[in-house]
Amino acid sequence: MDLQPTLKNELVRIRPLHIKDLEPLYEVAKDPKIWEQHPCKRYLRSEFEKFFTESIESNGALILLDNVTNRIIGSSRFKKVEGFPNGIEIGWTFLDREYWGGKYNKKVKDLMINYAFNYVDNVLFYVAKNNIRSQKAVEKINGKKISKSEFPKLPKTSPDTETFVIKRTI
Repeated sequence: MDLQPTLKNELVRIRPLHIKDLEPLYEVAKDPKIWEQHPCKRYLRSEFEKFFTESIESNGALILLDNVTNRIIGSSRFKKVEGFPNGIEIGWTFLDREYWGGKYNKKVKDLMINYAFNYVDNVLFYVAKNNIRSQKAVEKINGKKISKSEFPKLPKTSPDTETFVIKRTI
């Protein structure tokens, strides 16, 4: 599975993250409201630069663009799940607040999930327990909270993290 595909629907285009995206993506990320329930304060330039470098080095980071304006509206990432070859993680997603509460997150995730289901049967999301906003967003796209006993081969996560899954249906 290519972790940096180019995908598109009527609302958004997804493509690999590039170094040149640093400034326009930071313009989105510097809004403190985006990160208020997140453990990292990526609105701070130094925190964002660390995040951006990790994103580039992950070889799975994606940039999200509005199809109408061609403007960068956020980013997301695919990550292979160690020891769990039939699953892929989607995470590190954030959107410009202008795109919250509507159909954009769902359209982004639909593209990513449908693409992933060509290769795996399970899409996983790890969300901080105190990040209620992100948990609700995952539940809105039919993510189901799971326990470790349901997927014993999953790697251990922090006790401060909830795990959600969307299973491919045949």
